[in-house]
Amino acid sequence: MRNLLALMSLLPLAAFASSNPDAAFFKGAAANGIAEIEAGRLAESKGSSQGVKDFGAMMVKDHSASNETLQTLAKAKNVGLSFDSSITRMAAKAMLEVLSGRLFDQSYIKNQISAHRQAIALLKKEIDSGLDSDAKAFASAALPSLRSHLDALKTLAAEMGIPFQ
Repeated sequence: MRNLLALMSLLPLAAFASSNPDAAFFKGAAANGIAEIEAGRLAESKGSSQGVKDFGAMMVKDHSASNETLQTLAKAKNVGLSFDSSITRMAAKAMLEVLSGRLFDQSYIKNQISAHRQAIALLKKEIDSGLDSDAKAFASAALPSLRSHLDALKTLAAEMGIPFQ
């Protein structure tokens, strides 16, 4: 009974923590950013081309800065963020970890094209239908950077003979 009372006393806090209408956006954007940082570090160490290594370094730098901003904003909004990427992104990273050479580079670029398209879609959805004005402002500020990343990926894909659809 005592444990039940203790649990019930925490319920209002849990409800408050998830009361932000855009909490799912915050959490999704953070998970994406963390995945980009992890994959970027992998590209820096395993990439066989300088372009892939440089792109990986840019991902670490840009997404680290973006995630710091997002974490500060989420904390102010009482939205708890995970420090893990999604299971799908973890699986993609695990696949990349076993590859090497040109195959690693090509797989990394393909993965990044898909990941950036998904991240752009998440930001656009927030801009178009989000309810939290600060989350919408974050998404609007982050969108040009992700589009720039996608442009850089298009160039890398062309250099490696990877179709960019």
